[in-house]
Amino acid sequence: MSERIAAMAEALVGARSTLRQIAPLRESHGLDSLDDAYAVQQAATRHWLEGGRRLVGRKIGLTSPAVQAQMGIDQPDFGMLWADYAFTEGEVVDTRRFMQPKAELEVAFVMERGFDDPEAPMAELIRRLAYVVPALEVVDTAIRDWDIRLVDTVADNASGGGFLMGLGARRVTDIDLRLCGGILSRNGSVVSRGLGVDCMGSPLIATLWLARKMAEVGAPLGEGDIVMSGAFGPMVPVGPGEAYLAEIAGFAPIQVNFDDGRAGA
Repeated sequence: MSERIAAMAEALVGARSTLRQIAPLRESHGLDSLDDAYAVQQAATRHWLEGGRRLVGRKIGLTSPAVQAQMGIDQPDFGMLWADYAFTEGEVVDTRRFMQPKAELEVAFVMERGFDDPEAPMAELIRRLAYVVPALEVVDTAIRDWDIRLVDTVADNASGGGFLMGLGARRVTDIDLRLCGGILSRNGSVVSRGLGVDCMGSPLIATLWLARKMAEVGAPLGEGDIVMSGAFGPMVPVGPGEAYLAEIAGFAPIQVNFDDGRAGA
Protein backbone atom coordinates (compact mmCIF):
# COMPACT_ATOMS: atom_id res chain seq x y z
CA MET A 1 0.00 0.00 0.00
CA SER A 2 1.42 3.37 -1.00
CA GLU A 3 1.95 6.19 1.48
CA ARG A 4 -0.61 8.26 -0.44
CA ILE A 5 -3.33 5.62 -0.11
CA ALA A 6 -2.49 5.15 3.57
CA ALA A 7 -2.65 8.90 4.19
CA MET A 8 -6.11 9.17 2.64
CA ALA A 9 -7.40 6.18 4.59
CA GLU A 10 -6.00 7.68 7.78
CA ALA A 11 -7.75 10.98 7.05
CA LEU A 12 -11.09 9.22 6.59
CA VAL A 13 -10.69 7.03 9.66
CA GLY A 14 -9.83 10.11 11.70
CA ALA A 15 -12.84 12.00 10.38
CA ARG A 16 -15.19 9.11 11.12
CA SER A 17 -13.70 8.59 14.59
CA THR A 18 -13.95 12.24 15.64
CA LEU A 19 -17.07 13.08 13.57
CA ARG A 20 -15.24 16.04 12.07
CA GLN A 21 -15.77 16.65 8.37
CA ILE A 22 -12.82 16.96 6.01
CA ALA A 23 -12.20 18.47 2.59
CA PRO A 24 -12.86 16.32 -0.50
CA LEU A 25 -9.98 13.90 -1.05
CA ARG A 26 -9.83 14.88 -4.72
CA GLU A 27 -8.75 18.34 -3.52
CA SER A 28 -6.70 17.58 -0.42
CA HIS A 29 -4.86 14.49 -1.75
CA GLY A 30 -5.40 14.59 -5.50
CA LEU A 31 -7.57 11.45 -5.54
CA ASP A 32 -8.51 11.02 -9.18
CA SER A 33 -9.02 7.34 -10.00
CA LEU A 34 -11.64 4.78 -9.06
CA ASP A 35 -9.00 2.11 -8.43
CA ASP A 36 -7.26 4.34 -5.91
CA ALA A 37 -10.59 5.21 -4.28
CA TYR A 38 -11.38 1.53 -3.69
CA ALA A 39 -7.84 1.01 -2.40
CA VAL A 40 -8.48 3.76 0.17
CA GLN A 41 -11.79 2.15 1.14
CA GLN A 42 -10.07 -1.23 1.53
CA ALA A 43 -7.31 0.25 3.69
CA ALA A 44 -9.86 1.94 5.95
CA THR A 45 -11.85 -1.31 6.16
CA ARG A 46 -8.73 -3.20 7.26
CA HIS A 47 -8.13 -0.59 9.95
CA TRP A 48 -11.64 -0.98 11.35
CA LEU A 49 -11.47 -4.78 11.28
CA GLU A 50 -8.12 -4.79 13.06
CA GLY A 51 -9.65 -2.47 15.65
CA GLY A 52 -12.42 -4.96 16.41
CA ARG A 53 -15.37 -3.77 14.35
CA ARG A 54 -17.55 -6.54 12.92
CA LEU A 55 -18.51 -6.61 9.27
CA VAL A 56 -22.09 -7.83 8.66
CA GLY A 57 -22.67 -7.15 4.98
CA ARG A 58 -22.40 -4.78 2.05
CA LYS A 59 -24.29 -1.80 0.69
CA ILE A 60 -24.82 -0.67 -2.88
CA GLY A 61 -24.79 2.99 -3.85
CA LEU A 62 -25.47 4.99 -7.00
CA THR A 63 -28.12 2.56 -8.25
CA SER A 64 -30.21 5.27 -9.94
CA PRO A 65 -29.57 5.43 -13.71
CA ALA A 66 -30.16 9.19 -13.58
CA VAL A 67 -27.49 9.69 -10.90
CA GLN A 68 -25.08 7.40 -12.78
CA ALA A 69 -25.56 9.53 -15.88
CA GLN A 70 -24.85 12.69 -13.87
CA MET A 71 -21.57 11.21 -12.64
CA GLY A 72 -20.59 9.79 -16.00
CA ILE A 73 -20.53 6.16 -14.84
CA ASP A 74 -22.28 2.99 -15.94
CA GLN A 75 -22.32 0.99 -12.72
CA PRO A 76 -23.00 1.51 -8.99
CA ASP A 77 -20.47 1.44 -6.16
CA PHE A 78 -20.29 -0.55 -2.94
CA GLY A 79 -19.34 -0.19 0.72
CA MET A 80 -19.37 -2.05 4.04
CA LEU A 81 -22.10 -2.56 6.65
CA TRP A 82 -20.93 -2.56 10.26
CA ALA A 83 -22.60 -4.22 13.25
CA ASP A 84 -22.18 -1.18 15.51
CA TYR A 85 -24.26 0.93 13.13
CA ALA A 86 -27.13 -1.55 12.75
CA PHE A 87 -30.34 -0.27 14.32
CA THR A 88 -33.62 -1.99 15.13
CA GLU A 89 -37.19 -0.84 14.69
CA GLY A 90 -38.45 1.04 17.73
CA GLU A 91 -34.97 2.23 18.63
CA VAL A 92 -34.31 5.97 18.81
CA VAL A 93 -31.37 6.68 16.51
CA ASP A 94 -28.96 9.23 17.96
CA THR A 95 -28.08 11.78 15.28
CA ARG A 96 -24.91 12.66 17.23
CA ARG A 97 -23.36 9.45 15.89
CA PHE A 98 -23.36 10.97 12.40
CA MET A 99 -21.96 14.07 10.75
CA GLN A 100 -24.55 14.99 8.11
CA PRO A 101 -27.04 12.11 7.87
CA LYS A 102 -29.61 11.48 5.19
CA ALA A 103 -32.18 8.67 4.87
CA GLU A 104 -32.93 6.35 1.95
CA LEU A 105 -35.80 3.89 1.55
CA GLU A 106 -34.58 0.44 0.43
CA VAL A 107 -35.02 -3.29 0.78
CA ALA A 108 -32.38 -5.52 2.36
CA PHE A 109 -31.55 -9.11 1.51
CA VAL A 110 -30.02 -11.75 3.79
CA MET A 111 -27.85 -14.49 2.29
CA GLU A 112 -28.76 -18.07 3.16
CA ARG A 113 -25.63 -19.39 1.46
CA GLY A 114 -22.45 -17.79 0.18
CA PHE A 115 -22.03 -16.57 -3.39
CA ASP A 116 -18.56 -16.94 -4.90
CA ASP A 117 -19.10 -17.12 -8.68
CA PRO A 118 -18.61 -13.79 -10.51
CA GLU A 119 -20.54 -15.14 -13.52
CA ALA A 120 -23.44 -16.88 -11.76
CA PRO A 121 -26.93 -16.13 -13.15
CA MET A 122 -29.86 -14.53 -11.38
CA ALA A 123 -31.44 -17.93 -10.70
CA GLU A 124 -28.40 -18.90 -8.63
CA LEU A 125 -28.60 -15.70 -6.59
CA ILE A 126 -32.29 -16.30 -5.86
CA ARG A 127 -31.51 -19.83 -4.65
CA ARG A 128 -28.93 -18.42 -2.24
CA LEU A 129 -31.06 -15.66 -0.72
CA ALA A 130 -32.85 -16.41 2.55
CA TYR A 131 -35.33 -13.51 2.55
CA VAL A 132 -35.92 -9.82 1.90
CA VAL A 133 -37.13 -7.14 4.32
CA PRO A 134 -37.96 -3.43 4.11
CA ALA A 135 -35.08 -1.26 5.22
CA LEU A 136 -33.90 2.27 5.83
CA GLU A 137 -30.32 3.35 5.21
CA VAL A 138 -28.80 6.28 7.07
CA VAL A 139 -26.34 7.66 4.56
CA ASP A 140 -23.49 9.82 5.85
CA THR A 141 -20.23 11.27 4.59
CA ALA A 142 -17.05 12.56 6.13
CA ILE A 143 -16.64 14.94 3.20
CA ARG A 144 -17.53 18.50 4.17
CA ASP A 145 -20.97 19.75 3.08
CA TRP A 146 -21.64 16.67 0.92
CA ASP A 147 -19.21 18.07 -1.66
CA ILE A 148 -18.62 14.64 -3.15
CA ARG A 149 -17.75 13.19 -6.52
CA LEU A 150 -17.43 9.53 -7.37
CA VAL A 151 -13.91 9.06 -6.02
CA ASP A 152 -14.77 10.79 -2.74
CA THR A 153 -17.84 8.68 -2.03
CA VAL A 154 -16.17 5.39 -3.01
CA ALA A 155 -13.17 6.07 -0.77
CA ASP A 156 -15.48 7.02 2.11
CA ASN A 157 -17.24 3.63 2.20
CA ALA A 158 -19.76 4.62 -0.50
CA SER A 159 -21.01 7.28 1.96
CA GLY A 160 -22.17 4.53 4.31
CA GLY A 161 -23.58 5.45 7.69
CA GLY A 162 -26.00 3.05 9.38
CA PHE A 163 -28.99 0.92 8.52
CA LEU A 164 -32.24 -0.37 9.93
CA MET A 165 -34.00 -3.57 8.84
CA GLY A 166 -37.74 -3.93 9.30
CA LEU A 167 -39.82 -6.92 10.29
CA GLY A 168 -42.09 -9.11 8.19
CA ALA A 169 -39.53 -10.93 6.05
CA ARG A 170 -40.69 -12.23 2.67
CA ARG A 171 -39.31 -14.92 0.41
CA VAL A 172 -37.87 -13.36 -2.72
CA THR A 173 -40.04 -15.50 -4.97
CA ASP A 174 -43.24 -14.36 -3.23
CA ILE A 175 -43.07 -10.69 -4.20
CA ASP A 176 -42.42 -8.66 -7.37
CA LEU A 177 -39.71 -6.29 -6.17
CA ARG A 178 -39.56 -4.54 -9.51
CA LEU A 179 -43.12 -3.22 -9.20
CA CYS A 180 -43.10 -2.52 -5.44
CA GLY A 181 -43.84 1.10 -4.67
CA GLY A 182 -42.37 2.81 -1.62
CA ILE A 183 -42.90 6.10 0.21
CA LEU A 184 -40.90 7.67 3.01
CA SER A 185 -42.66 10.12 5.32
CA ARG A 186 -41.17 12.57 7.81
CA ASN A 187 -43.43 13.71 10.65
CA GLY A 188 -46.45 12.69 8.59
CA SER A 189 -45.45 14.29 5.26
CA VAL A 190 -44.16 12.31 2.27
CA VAL A 191 -40.57 13.33 1.48
CA SER A 192 -39.42 10.60 -0.92
CA ARG A 193 -41.07 8.02 -3.16
CA GLY A 194 -40.12 5.54 -5.84
CA LEU A 195 -40.43 2.05 -7.27
CA GLY A 196 -38.23 -1.00 -7.19
CA VAL A 197 -37.66 -0.50 -10.90
CA ASP A 198 -35.88 2.79 -10.06
CA CYS A 199 -33.08 0.71 -8.46
CA MET A 200 -31.21 -0.53 -11.55
CA GLY A 201 -34.43 -2.05 -12.88
CA SER A 202 -34.95 -4.11 -9.72
CA PRO A 203 -33.30 -4.48 -6.30
CA LEU A 204 -32.53 -8.06 -7.36
CA ILE A 205 -30.55 -6.84 -10.38
CA ALA A 206 -28.59 -4.50 -8.12
CA THR A 207 -27.91 -7.32 -5.66
CA LEU A 208 -26.74 -9.65 -8.44
CA TRP A 209 -24.31 -6.95 -9.55
CA LEU A 210 -22.96 -6.68 -6.01
CA ALA A 211 -22.72 -10.43 -5.47
CA ARG A 212 -20.78 -10.85 -8.70
CA LYS A 213 -18.54 -7.87 -7.95
CA MET A 214 -17.66 -9.09 -4.45
CA ALA A 215 -16.80 -12.53 -5.86
CA GLU A 216 -14.69 -10.86 -8.54
CA VAL A 217 -12.63 -8.85 -6.03
CA GLY A 218 -12.07 -11.87 -3.77
CA ALA A 219 -14.42 -10.87 -0.95
CA PRO A 220 -17.55 -12.94 -1.71
CA LEU A 221 -20.78 -12.62 0.19
CA GLY A 222 -21.16 -15.29 2.85
CA GLU A 223 -23.92 -17.01 4.78
CA GLY A 224 -25.89 -14.51 6.86
CA ASP A 225 -24.48 -11.43 5.11
CA ILE A 226 -26.85 -8.49 4.71
CA VAL A 227 -27.14 -6.59 1.44
CA MET A 228 -28.63 -3.10 1.32
CA SER A 229 -29.67 -3.04 -2.31
CA GLY A 230 -30.01 0.67 -3.15
CA ALA A 231 -32.56 3.44 -2.87
CA PHE A 232 -36.11 3.46 -4.20
CA GLY A 233 -36.20 7.26 -4.20
CA PRO A 234 -34.14 10.37 -3.41
CA MET A 235 -32.31 10.55 -0.09
CA VAL A 236 -33.51 13.19 2.37
CA PRO A 237 -31.71 15.03 5.21
CA VAL A 238 -32.31 13.73 8.74
CA GLY A 239 -32.44 15.80 11.90
CA PRO A 240 -33.18 15.33 15.61
CA GLY A 241 -36.80 15.30 16.67
CA GLU A 242 -37.95 13.72 13.42
CA ALA A 243 -40.09 10.59 13.04
CA TYR A 244 -39.95 8.57 9.84
CA LEU A 245 -42.38 6.06 8.41
CA ALA A 246 -41.08 3.84 5.60
CA GLU A 247 -43.71 1.98 3.61
CA ILE A 248 -43.07 -0.47 0.77
CA ALA A 249 -45.96 -2.34 -0.83
CA GLY A 250 -46.13 -5.95 0.34
CA PHE A 251 -44.15 -5.34 3.54
CA ALA A 252 -44.89 -4.22 7.08
CA PRO A 253 -44.09 -0.50 7.55
CA ILE A 254 -41.00 0.67 9.45
CA GLN A 255 -41.15 3.42 12.06
CA VAL A 256 -38.00 5.09 13.35
CA ASN A 257 -37.33 8.20 15.42
CA PHE A 258 -34.20 10.34 15.37
CA ASP A 259 -33.03 12.46 18.29
CA ASP A 260 -29.85 13.96 19.72
CA GLY A 261 -30.35 13.14 23.40
CA ARG A 262 -31.30 16.69 24.36
CA ALA A 263 -35.07 16.32 24.41
CA GLY A 264 -36.43 17.65 27.66
CA ALA A 265 -33.05 19.00 28.72
